[in-house]
Amino acid sequence: MARSVVAITGASSGIGEVFARKLAPEHDLILIARRRDRLENLAAELQRSFGCQSRVVVADLSSDQELESVAQMVKDEPNLVLLVNNAGFGSKGRFWEKTYQSEEKMYRVHVTATLRLTHAALQSMVARDRGAIINVASVAAFVRNAGAISYGATKSWMAVFTEGLYLELKSVGSNVVVQALCPGFTYSEFHDVMGVERLRMAPRAFWMRAEDVVDASLAGLDRRKLFVIPGWHYRLLAALLSALPSGIRVRVEAATGRARTRQLASNGGLTEMGPPKSDEGA
Repeated sequence: MARSVVAITGASSGIGEVFARKLAPEHDLILIARRRDRLENLAAELQRSFGCQSRVVVADLSSDQELESVAQMVKDEPNLVLLVNNAGFGSKGRFWEKTYQSEEKMYRVHVTATLRLTHAALQSMVARDRGAIINVASVAAFVRNAGAISYGATKSWMAVFTEGLYLELKSVGSNVVVQALCPGFTYSEFHDVMGVERLRMAPRAFWMRAEDVVDASLAGLDRRKLFVIPGWHYRLLAALLSALPSGIRVRVEAATGRARTRQLASNGGLTEMGPPKSDEGA
């Protein structure tokens, strides 16, 4: 009997890789990212350890053609039970000082790819009345930050989009589950690619292991929980910011924005990053 299948974008490192490792004992996988060597090494390891069969899909999800190819694969997979939209990257710098191309690429990866792959997966999931989608957003969905406005905007979109899907699925009595996973600072390659020092970004107590983030996500999925915010301090932060009147919230964001600008400057300045080297989400 064929095993159920999980598709994971940004599977070559970080949160995506941990999802693959956690799910491999019970599922076959579609591993999607840009780095073939890492995907093939991971697939071989999971096959040896768990007998997991993995399809390695090398794709840049900012490319319309490559995204469409992945979408068709997701749509046509008859045993798909879970899609994890995890691919993503961050950058630092003021919006008007960065190239338009780099900003557009972030929207393509975080927004367009999530939109297209979710639509593809739901075609069969809703018809079968089973399955789940995890959209890896961020605690940044609840607060805006100077120097990272497109990141916050795209992650906010992912959270709102997932909530809308939840309401539509509930309105028709569907058993398909959707989740917006909103982690805070997570140990991975994500911040290495951005070129920032972790402890300058946040105190050590605010950093979480990718394994703990994924465990919280999967536990929340079992409970059909819409928003999963790993870490009590991040849940408290999101609750407080969401409860504040907009005028007060913006003043708080402005104050933290000034601090963030000084922080990023001490990490090498609010300069443009090169092409993203990471497929992972956070």
